[in-house]
Amino acid sequence: MRRVPLAASLILLLLGLSACSEDKSNAQTAAAPPAPAVTVAKPVKKLVSDYDEYVGRFVAVDFVEVRARVSGYLDKIRFKDGQMVKAGDPLFTIDRRPFQASLNQANAAVEQAEANLAFAEADLKRGESLVRGTTITQQTLDQRVQSKRVAEANVTAQKAATEQADLDLQFTELTAPVSGRIGDRRVSIGNLVTGGSAGSTTLLATIVSVDPIRFEFTMDEASYLRYLRAASAGSANSVDRGMSIPTKLKLIDENDFAHEGRIDFVDNVIDRSTGTIRARAEFSNPTGKFTPGMFGRIRISASAPAQALLVPDAAIGTEQVRKFVYAVGDDNVATPKYVTLGPTVDGLRVITAGLDPNDTVIVNGLMRVKPGAKVAPQQASAEATTAKDQTVRTN
Repeated sequence: MRRVPLAASLILLLLGLSACSEDKSNAQTAAAPPAPAVTVAKPVKKLVSDYDEYVGRFVAVDFVEVRARVSGYLDKIRFKDGQMVKAGDPLFTIDRRPFQASLNQANAAVEQAEANLAFAEADLKRGESLVRGTTITQQTLDQRVQSKRVAEANVTAQKAATEQADLDLQFTELTAPVSGRIGDRRVSIGNLVTGGSAGSTTLLATIVSVDPIRFEFTMDEASYLRYLRAASAGSANSVDRGMSIPTKLKLIDENDFAHEGRIDFVDNVIDRSTGTIRARAEFSNPTGKFTPGMFGRIRISASAPAQALLVPDAAIGTEQVRKFVYAVGDDNVATPKYVTLGPTVDGLRVITAGLDPNDTVIVNGLMRVKPGAKVAPQQASAEATTAKDQTVRTN
């Protein structure tokens, strides 16, 4: 009699627990989370062209080592280290006194030679007026002719020595051979400077031209052939191979390729060891910002401009080695579309394959989306989203 009420109590308890579980499940179903809010936009259509980028260094158009042509003691320095100089500006002065003395001595030797020549000419003239064979012999006359010629040669030699002495005196004043920026002085006043055209001469300073400046880089053989075909299309010019291609450049601390230039030289051989060929572009440098030896990145157009689709980088997801974007249809369901990426243009990523111009792409909120899930889209433009993202990163 006592076991029956106990069994009935257990049955009632199990029925109550089952009812509570059903009520809880219904409450959870009723409180399902809403669709995540995302920002969507149409791909941007722009006229873009393929381009390649290379790293290189700036080199000066003119690089000059200032060395003396005559030896002597350094007397004056007429510039400040690192200043801009123009062609013809005075730089160094070597003690002029020994060279001035040599010039004076050479001038005196010229005067002496000219006096000897005048005497020889007068002596010969007197001899020619005498009767040959009776008053003067032919041998004596020939000797006077020879003396005149020797005196003329001596005058020519002494004048040449005077010109050399004058040049040596001029060489004591060293001027800038080109315009540009001079480096620091390598020798102080009072030191002996070794000059000349052979042997070990003393380096006094260096000068590099500033404006314009050149940028040297190397390209691979395939790229060279591609540029050559693109540049030579419709041109019969075989002298420069049509490689006068416009380029853009940026420095290592810049985000945009804001500096415009043009390729003006491509080497005549391809390096066997690397399979690359050397090229050079020229850029204007009025402010002197570009410095020889400075690194930079150059961009070269590899094809004619064509229409392309672009999306922000924030709209691109990664699945192992594949890239994808989420396209939202009329039913607000996010569907992944695998795409092929191109270069970045004006902060947007070029999509070369996998995307349709009419697709609506999620450009913000990608991490809240799952494939096949519904979303709450909010319309925006891809450019505005990119600008906003860049502002947030800057701040």
